[in-house]
Formats: sequence, structure tokens, C-alpha cells
Amino acid sequence: MKTSAPRRVVIKLGTGVLTSGIGQLDTIRIAAIAAEIAALRLAGTEVIVVSSGAVGLGMGRLGLKKKPSELSRKQACAAIGQSLLMQTWQSGFEPHGLTVAQVLLTHEDLRARSRYLGVKETLEKLIDYGAIPVINENDTVSAAEIKFGDNDTLSAMVASLVDAQHLVILSTAPGLIDMKGTGLIVPVVEKITPDIEAMAGGTTSETATGGMISKISAAKLATKSGCGVFIASGAEPLILARLFSGRGPGTFFVPSGLPMESKKRWLAYFQRPASGIRINACAVPVLRDQGRSLLAIGVTGVTGGFASGDIVNILDPDGNIIARGVAAYSDTEVKAIGGKASEQVKPLYPNRRHLEVVHRDNLVVL
Repeated sequence: MKTSAPRRVVIKLGTGVLTSGIGQLDTIRIAAIAAEIAALRLAGTEVIVVSSGAVGLGMGRLGLKKKPSELSRKQACAAIGQSLLMQTWQSGFEPHGLTVAQVLLTHEDLRARSRYLGVKETLEKLIDYGAIPVINENDTVSAAEIKFGDNDTLSAMVASLVDAQHLVILSTAPGLIDMKGTGLIVPVVEKITPDIEAMAGGTTSETATGGMISKISAAKLATKSGCGVFIASGAEPLILARLFSGRGPGTFFVPSGLPMESKKRWLAYFQRPASGIRINACAVPVLRDQGRSLLAIGVTGVTGGFASGDIVNILDPDGNIIARGVAAYSDTEVKAIGGKASEQVKPLYPNRRHLEVVHRDNLVVL
């Protein structure tokens, strides 16, 4: 696929690309990738790096052959390995006169709207200064409830956050391979269907997380944000220049539709609400096809507890999540007004700004 020089890209590098064994950084490859990124910068492309490798490097420094199962031990490996990782990236960019900036994130940093906007502003300022942001999950403090799960997901969220035109995921995989068909790399994916997802597999690496399954999931998130996604091998020489000239081996995922505005992307992809509002069958096309607000008359019940202003899932009669939004009423209030017409709701809450249970400006269809 022929592409012009993109304005802004996010490049994610897996542990397998950056190391030649557990705890052994491949400094030659890192230097080569840094040179490619420097060339992109000279061509006018802004670059943000999402780099794995901290846990694996810590394992190597501690002489561990298997990733510890105990969370605190994995966090200790990350703490030791992260400084080594940043030192290596700075050494790679040094000959090109570029400075790296370490950014460590947890999911909570992007879930809370104020912190989400703060991270976005910081990244914009780093780019303005000419620095290369190098982002990693903050594995030293991340627990299950605040983890992204893998850096593929993190890179897709970052690409959405900064309005990147492209996300490039470099790993040991040369692209999406049609293992049940031709056995060849799928060059272009127009739409991520169940058949495409079935081509993915996990990983057996002691230092990696996710495999192709997480990459397809990340591609689904990024393409819905209007971002094109490449999956390719980081071992290929001059891979970035080849991808952006349309000559690179790998798989390109075509962005779907028009990108959502920033607030709706935040609602759709940066939240993990545990509570929800159930709606009837008549309300489903009203939200999904007509883009209207959720009214009380369409509500059949709630799941979990929530306050006014909390973010909730919106569930169809079968329990599928079809939308997400900011509740204008608490769970107790929604139970009380569920199934009622707006003229019945207004006398109960005369001081409320909105009669809608979820206003369309605060709602996104998934």
C-alpha cells in the first residue's frame, strides 16, 4: 500500500525485537531502529515510541530464566530493567542529536479524564521540544485493576490519544499469517472480521505478552479511532521506510470510517465500567442508528451501582454492550424512572439539567 510521509506515528517495539535473549539487549538493532526513526523525523514525521523490554531486562540482570509469577517480583524486575532500557534508547538516539523522554503510564492515567488530558498535553509538549517520548507501562506499580494488559493495547491507546495517523507494531511476527489458508502474510485487512481474528495466536515467549491476539485487538481499537495499523517484523532492515513507501513486508489494517472526536474516543476505549444500564429492544436502533439520547422510557434496569456523572455501559436485551456513556442519574434514580415517559420524569427531578438518562453528547456507540 502506497502512503505518503505521515504527520505523526506511534511505533511499538516488542521485547523480542529489542533483545537477543532474556536480559540481553540487541544494541545493534536498537541503534538501527533509532536511525530509522531519526530519518522519519528529518522527513517531518513526529514519532512516539512505545517500548517493551523492562521486565525482560530486569530478569536478565537478576539471572532469572522464567518470568516470576509473583506480582511484586515482576514489579522488581521492571524497576531494575526500566533504567537499562532508557539508557539504551538514549545511546541509540545520541548520534542523531535526539533526546528521549521517559513516560510511564497505567490504565488509570488514561481512564480519568483530567489525567488523560494531562498526559496528552505532556506528550504534545515533548514533541514540541523535539524529544522522542519513549512510553512503557508502569509495571513497577501496576496491579491488575490498573494494567493495560500488554503494550500492544497501550500503543493503540496512545495512538488514539495523540491522533496519530499510523501505528506500527514491530515484533518477531512478520505480519498476520493465514495459517489455515495460504500460509502467507495477509498484506491488507480492510475490516477485522471473526475470520481475521481466528488467524491470531498467542505467545509462548518467557518475556513477551499477548502475541498476535493482542495485536489484532490493538488494531481493532486503533482503526476505529481512524488510525492505520502496520504489523511487521522488527528484524527487517529499513522496515519503517519500506512500510511507509508501500514496499514493506507486513500487514496493513485500514482505518475504519471517520475518526471519533477526542471525548468520544476517551469514553469508548479508555474506560472499564463495571456497572450498566439495560435497555429494551426499541431503544437499541434509537441509539445505534439514529444517534439519539437514551431516555428513561427505553430503560429496563441496571447492573451494579453508580452515581450521577459515572461512566456506564449500555446493554441490549441480551446483555451485550452496545454503547457507553455518562449517566445523568444514579442507579437508584434510574431504577425509579425506568420505563417512564419524559413528561413523567420531569416533575420528579425538576432541577436536573437533562431529562435524558444518558445525553447523546456523552454517549458513544461501540
